[in-house]
Amino acid sequence: QVQLVESGGGLVQPGGSLRLSCAASESIFSMNFMGWYRQSPGKERELVALITSGGVTNYADSVKGRFTISRDNAKNTVYLQMNSLKPEDTAVYFCRARTVVMDYWGKGTLVTVSS
Repeated sequence: QVQLVESGGGLVQPGGSLRLSCAASESIFSMNFMGWYRQSPGKERELVALITSGGVTNYADSVKGRFTISRDNAKNTVYLQMNSLKPEDTAVYFCRARTVVMDYWGKGTLVTVSS
C-alpha cells in the first residue's frame, strides 16, 4: 500500500506562488502516472495536472501557463509549482498515483488564495 503525503499548502495573496509536494512511501518509478487534483466546497474533484512515467504532462485549461508539474523519481516526490494564483484556485489539493491495477490518493493539502 503506497502512502502519499501532500505538503506545501497555505494562505497566499492573489498573484502569489506556492509549491506543493507529494511524497510517496515507495518508488514512483513504476507509476503509470501521478497527478494533482483539487476540490472546492460544493464542487466535484477535478484534474489539475498529471505527469506520466515517460514525463508527458497534461494540464487543466484553467491552470495552463501558470502551474507546472514535475517529478523526482530519486526522491519519490511529485511537485506542483503554482504561480499567478487566483482566488478561484482556492481548494484542497490531492495527490494521486496510478498503476495498471492500483489507485492511490493522499489526504490533501489546503490552498487558500485571498487578500
